[in-house]
Amino acid sequence: MAANNRRMSGKKGAQVGSGGQRRRGLEGKGPTPPAEARKGHKKNRITTAKAKQAVRRPAPRGGRGGKGTSEMVVGRNSVVEALREGVPASMLYVQQFIDNDERVREALQLAAERGGIHLMEAPRPELDRMTNGLNHQGLVLQVPPYEYAHPEDLAAAAYDEGKDPLIVALDGVTDPRNLGAVVRSVSAFGGHGVVVPERRAAGMTAGAWKTSAGAAARTPVARASNLTRALEAYKKAGLVVVGLAADGEAEVGDLEALSGPVVIVVGSEGKGLSRLVGETCDFRVRIPMPGGAESLNAGVAAGVVLYEASRRRV
Repeated sequence: MAANNRRMSGKKGAQVGSGGQRRRGLEGKGPTPPAEARKGHKKNRITTAKAKQAVRRPAPRGGRGGKGTSEMVVGRNSVVEALREGVPASMLYVQQFIDNDERVREALQLAAERGGIHLMEAPRPELDRMTNGLNHQGLVLQVPPYEYAHPEDLAAAAYDEGKDPLIVALDGVTDPRNLGAVVRSVSAFGGHGVVVPERRAAGMTAGAWKTSAGAAARTPVARASNLTRALEAYKKAGLVVVGLAADGEAEVGDLEALSGPVVIVVGSEGKGLSRLVGETCDFRVRIPMPGGAESLNAGVAAGVVLYEASRRRV
């Protein structure tokens, strides 16, 4: 009878076979995603509508140097690294029902802290289509087109500050990481910008931004439709064009021209300066290398010459 009374009692006790479900239900599920990433939230609907309008709206015309093309950074590690390094971004696409691991949470947090980055939830097939089947792991970061300056703007900005222009031009450099390294060196040694050709050359991609370690945000990059003509225009404006070449007539430490308005031209590691660009240079100088190395990559070579120019100017 006592047993029957216990069964009929209204008191609650542990249920047989619960398997710890209640305990797991009390465990935290990580930080709550921003409102823009929560499906059904008002901010999510607004962000989605703005993104669709942006896709339909034609892109505005850029400055005199033109615009690059938009780029997609895919994969959880790549997206997080790009956001950490301050790579410009306009949209972060997040796959629906994604596993909310540490990298996903950090990407969402960084995007929210940066501001100006729209969050868009998208089904996996849509992300597959956007990335041409790349392994995006549920995260895709859209990098907007880079706003290039015009080569003339770099010299004009230096003269406006009452300084002699110090500019680096790249001839045939196709690795974005080398471009990013040059931008970083130009910024470090007080240069006024970098010029790249429009064709067959590295542009300001996400990889270049990352390598620049934030310097690309304060050092302009100009794009020239024809590098030889751009160098000739610099010469007419009073700048000396100095090309780096392994067989240069003088050593870089002996060149007095580095103390005045100058454009330093760096060629590719394999081929060096192209013929027309080499003929346009006022001086062709070499970097002495007692260690016997045949050549330096563009980023290192530019850094050596920029240091010498900076030392002379001080």
